[in-house]
Amino acid sequence: MLRALRYGLWALLAALSVTMVGKFFDRETTTKISDLPAQSSPIGAPFQLIDHRGSPITQQAMEGRPAAVFFGFTHCPEICPTTLYELANWLDILGVDGMDLNVFFITVDPVRDTPQIMKEYVERFSARIKGITGEPGEITKLLKAWHVYAKRVPLADGEYTMDHTASIYLLRTNGSLHGMIGYQDTTDIALKKLRGLLSLHSS
Repeated sequence: MLRALRYGLWALLAALSVTMVGKFFDRETTTKISDLPAQSSPIGAPFQLIDHRGSPITQQAMEGRPAAVFFGFTHCPEICPTTLYELANWLDILGVDGMDLNVFFITVDPVRDTPQIMKEYVERFSARIKGITGEPGEITKLLKAWHVYAKRVPLADGEYTMDHTASIYLLRTNGSLHGMIGYQDTTDIALKKLRGLLSLHSS
């Protein structure tokens, strides 16, 4: 019963996340990428953060190649590990066809997610995934620029968890928004969206 309630809560949060980024996505974005309005200008804003290897990283890392960007945190109980596992699986299925795709995992919990913790976490899933963290203030600015929902939720034991947008953002080579993969999307739908993004790069 509790597990069912928890899945229901995550589904509700995922639905809310779609509403919050409504300026970019319509109601059927999770299944019909062709329905998305054009977004020719880069999404987000310039940033100076740190990758999971401790090296500086800026928004230029998200340009020049198509990219999949996911916001989450390493203490996440279900959404984040499930999504990163699926991303790693999709990369394996795409094989050489997906070699041009950059994949980023940006923390919404920079206080706990140090570069070392991010490195240990992302490398459990795939060497292709690059973790991004940094100063909390800079992360907050980035979340606002991407219209990402993230909220700290206290727990009974004095710790906390994070509610956050559960979708994967897809970027064209110029950094503009192409669409998103919803948390409830099937593997077939996700691969169709990724191949559609990659086809723009190869054409």
